[in-house]
Amino acid sequence: MNILFISTLLGVAAFVVQIAASKETPKVSVSVWPSGSNIYGGDSVSLQCRVVSGSPYVWSYRWFRHKPGSGLTLNPRHLVSGDRYSITGVTREDGGSYWCQAGRGGHNSTAVFLSQPIRLFVSELLPPSLSVTPGSRQIFRGERLTVRCPVSLINSSRWTLMQFSQDFGLRSTNFHNESCSPLEGAVSADTPATCVFASVYSGNSGLYWCESTEGRSHAVSITVSYGAIILKSPILTVSEGDQVVLLCQYWSWNHNKTAFFKDGEQVITHSSFSPDREIMIIIDNVTQADEGFYKCASMDGGMESPESWLSVRRNASAVTAVSPHDTWKWILLSCGIGLLFLLPLIVWLLYHYRCGCCRFSKEDLPAMQLPQTKQDVTEVQWDLSWMEMSNLLDKRLYPGS
Repeated sequence: MNILFISTLLGVAAFVVQIAASKETPKVSVSVWPSGSNIYGGDSVSLQCRVVSGSPYVWSYRWFRHKPGSGLTLNPRHLVSGDRYSITGVTREDGGSYWCQAGRGGHNSTAVFLSQPIRLFVSELLPPSLSVTPGSRQIFRGERLTVRCPVSLINSSRWTLMQFSQDFGLRSTNFHNESCSPLEGAVSADTPATCVFASVYSGNSGLYWCESTEGRSHAVSITVSYGAIILKSPILTVSEGDQVVLLCQYWSWNHNKTAFFKDGEQVITHSSFSPDREIMIIIDNVTQADEGFYKCASMDGGMESPESWLSVRRNASAVTAVSPHDTWKWILLSCGIGLLFLLPLIVWLLYHYRCGCCRFSKEDLPAMQLPQTKQDVTEVQWDLSWMEMSNLLDKRLYPGS
């Protein structure tokens, strides 16, 4: 009897807890990695939607950009996967506000909860760059990976290598302890600022960056591949005019024909054999037009590598061609600015000119003597006749005068 009573109480308590949990309002927020609202051009950035709730529901996620509730228009560098929103090769256009929405489905209704916006600002500054060997975004499983923080951060009082992965979330390593054990690697004795991972696996995929009291370095994305082919491309942003080398590497053997693709379109095909299982193409004097997603594929085996983004930075000294339409635009703008500066001067001159004219009055004008003219004989005779007639009329009207 007591056992039945205790079981009933436990059931009622569990029911009450479940009802309380169902009425709880979840807290939804967006976290950004690397942390902070300032990101750099060429960075790889990951946003994560977090839900704090005691309810046992399975959550579904939606992402919004610039305006909540609007459809999300992605470009190829933006990737959405569940609670993650990833951006590769950050540009100025990627700045703005981001929201996530978490939804849960009940028996009779669906509840959705919107996060507060997180705003990203793209900085024009160039942060220090960490060193990665091999210098590629893609690496085969079991290979050796070396990550070294920038030299400018080595003398800092405290600096840390950070990693954000899909499997483990955020992890860090303090190099003061001369140990990479949290990242399952080892520190090289001769270069204590270098962290070496002797044999990488899926958990080593993710974002890497260095943090210090001086700031942080660029953030790079590394993918550990379990496939049969990878594309080795520059892991950091290259500058216009640089020479870029792309390597297509096979896991076990080399194929006679290998094709390279940019943004889904084939750009070149190589027919060669390499003992080190690598096929290479070189892009001389790279420009902004060469920026995009690259991959390689075997023409006979149907294998293809994941895509890698090639980010190209515009040189500050580059001269930009100006179209005729832009030329007229600048001419009109210059004329408008010139008129704005001349208008106060014109008004000042008109005001002083009018006031100067108003200062003169008739009294101030000098007396001018009219020119004298000689009367001719006809005018004198006419005057005398008029005077005689006038006297005669006066005598008739006034006899005693």
